[in-house]
Amino acid sequence: MTLPSISASAGPYRPDRARPGAFVRTAAGAVPPSGLVVLGILSVQIGAGLAKNLFTHLPPSAVVFLRIAAGAVILAAVARPRLRGLTRRDLAVGVAFGVTLGVMNLSFYEGLARLPMGICVTIEFLGPLGVAVAASRRRMDLLWVVLAAAGILLLAPWSDSDGLSWIGIGFSALAGACWAGYILLSAAAGGRFPGTTGVSFAMIVAMLVTAPVGVATGGAGLLSPELILLGAGVGLLSSVIPYSLELEALRTMPKRVFGILMSLEPAAAALVGLVVLGEFLNVREWAAIGCVVIASVGATRTS
Repeated sequence: MTLPSISASAGPYRPDRARPGAFVRTAAGAVPPSGLVVLGILSVQIGAGLAKNLFTHLPPSAVVFLRIAAGAVILAAVARPRLRGLTRRDLAVGVAFGVTLGVMNLSFYEGLARLPMGICVTIEFLGPLGVAVAASRRRMDLLWVVLAAAGILLLAPWSDSDGLSWIGIGFSALAGACWAGYILLSAAAGGRFPGTTGVSFAMIVAMLVTAPVGVATGGAGLLSPELILLGAGVGLLSSVIPYSLELEALRTMPKRVFGILMSLEPAAAALVGLVVLGEFLNVREWAAIGCVVIASVGATRTS
């Protein structure tokens, strides 16, 4: 991941890159890098939509645990972590990275349970947007701050008829703050851990962080083979597949272009929410998403 570009913000959904399999390399030969990024974005959002459908069978915290556990097992098998030679400070950074990743996903899924998917992702996206703006010193960035603020004001449930949950907004905002911290810790871990050891280690820590609340709330439901399989599918769609596609795209794509494409994620979330979950947004909510997307693209171009 890069810092402070929005390309580093590929979030709950983007720890620093699993090794791509042969299927990704084959796809890369037929699909342009921009297409790989778009496929990765769609994979993440479809994974989130599938996770939200699971909320009828398991609470969000249990679904988070299934997702992270599946991702941790797959990443550990593909990119075996190598901890030999690491200092206590290195391990402390890795633990902080993993804790932030776990809290980010727990917060995001709790927000997702209370808000339409497009709105939840839009609010969460303010985290990486803030990192990009903070890294720049140009006056033009004030415009992106104003646009992002306008988007949030448009989303705020100022009356009971708006139907949005302040609790859901709070959880989504917490997820965004964790996403910003995740970007910074990802960069720190990348400089201390060899290869993909940092992300594998962080995923294991995140699994341990989410296990107590996930197991307590999920109970016997976590033993259902069908739900375990669906949870593994969420892990593949939300983690392993997009990581691999993004890494393959970044081999030939400038990071700033990658960041601009990633700025489309809130809009993609809204579209997937509409198609997969039947979540219809009003004109004001679409305008809010548009404000955040434009702010994200502008911040990426100037950072």
